[in-house]
Amino acid sequence: MKKIQAIRGMNDLLPDESPYWQYLEKTVTDILRRYGYREIRFPVLESTDLFKRSIGEVTDIVEKEMYTFEDRNGDSITLRPEGTASCVRACEEHGLLYNQTQRLWYMGPMFRHERPQKGRYRQFHQIGVEVFGLTGPDVDAEILLLSARILRDLGLGDWVHLELNSLGSTEARKTYREALVAYLEQYREQLDEDSQRRLGTNPLRILDSKNSATQALLKDAPVLTDYLDPESREHFEQLQALLDANGVNYTVNPRLVRGLDYYGKTAFEWVTDKLGAQGTVCAGGRYDGLVEQLGGKSTPAIGFGIGLERLVLMLQAAEISPPGLGQQAQIYLAAVGEVQSQALQLAEQLRDALPGVSLLTHCGGGSFKSQLKKADKSQAQVALILGEDEARNGSVTIKMLREDKPQQTLSASEAIEYLRAELQP
Repeated sequence: MKKIQAIRGMNDLLPDESPYWQYLEKTVTDILRRYGYREIRFPVLESTDLFKRSIGEVTDIVEKEMYTFEDRNGDSITLRPEGTASCVRACEEHGLLYNQTQRLWYMGPMFRHERPQKGRYRQFHQIGVEVFGLTGPDVDAEILLLSARILRDLGLGDWVHLELNSLGSTEARKTYREALVAYLEQYREQLDEDSQRRLGTNPLRILDSKNSATQALLKDAPVLTDYLDPESREHFEQLQALLDANGVNYTVNPRLVRGLDYYGKTAFEWVTDKLGAQGTVCAGGRYDGLVEQLGGKSTPAIGFGIGLERLVLMLQAAEISPPGLGQQAQIYLAAVGEVQSQALQLAEQLRDALPGVSLLTHCGGGSFKSQLKKADKSQAQVALILGEDEARNGSVTIKMLREDKPQQTLSASEAIEYLRAELQP
């Protein structure tokens, strides 16, 4: 019988890898809490129309990458390829936007059917941050300071660089689009196949082409920043002044565009050269027209998404080890002889008294020597040994596994105090 395996591009997360994810999630969500952002959760399945109307029907995501199917009612359903549209839908549906300010975050899997490669998978995970109801460059700056702090607190501040651009208003982009198309039409035959197709559908995406010949043609192409409307230009200048005042280093990249149609004004990416082709770690921007585009009242908004798989790859490349990596528990309780009942009781007593400490109880019997081998393999800091003598006397033997300290036998209450001093922060 053929073995059933995971779907290509949808990966299992094994126990040896999970400490990186737990460290990431805890660090990021703690920072978001400190900034006053609140969590929102929404389904992984949405109506296909949500993404067609928000992302744009002629984008690569909608045309080629979405997991879309009909359910039993004949409705077209899509696994979410990104989180912003779902967040807007949820907020609008539940009345969270009109005449209100919201600072929100979410976390979970997204789905895109593209060729899997290192750092890019068909099921990938993001932490998304969205702010609604604020128009000024001050909140744009806060978003960038927040993302900078996340990367810095993870120890990755020196591994990334901020690229910044303004996409201007809808009218400015339309004028620029016409100028760009007029320029590129002269070189249509020299463009790569994808860029030729985008020339008639989504020409701004050509600026993001990875084809070296196309990039060479773009060197003399019109630049979006030359077409900015006065309001967008002033907004962008004020944002840069705020970043300068707060010591945030960045590069203005006039070729930077976002892959989704709903972005306007501020656009940004945190990029790295440590992951090969997959250089974008965190990206986002303003999308002031999206709420209205989806049927709500006009609502200014800005947000970003962080790819967790890429952050894990960077942590590993930077040799940043999360606390407890490889450790199953801090304490390993060895139960030698007919003491299973007393061992389980002692373990529960210790868990009650030391809530911040992890404890693994040995089950399945075995010799004293074999149990100590398992204690060592678990990477525990302490082995507690409960034999028949200790069980009769209400005591336990403590053996430090990572420090050269003498073994000692203490009463249960004395052991608790000793372990509290040794293990709890």
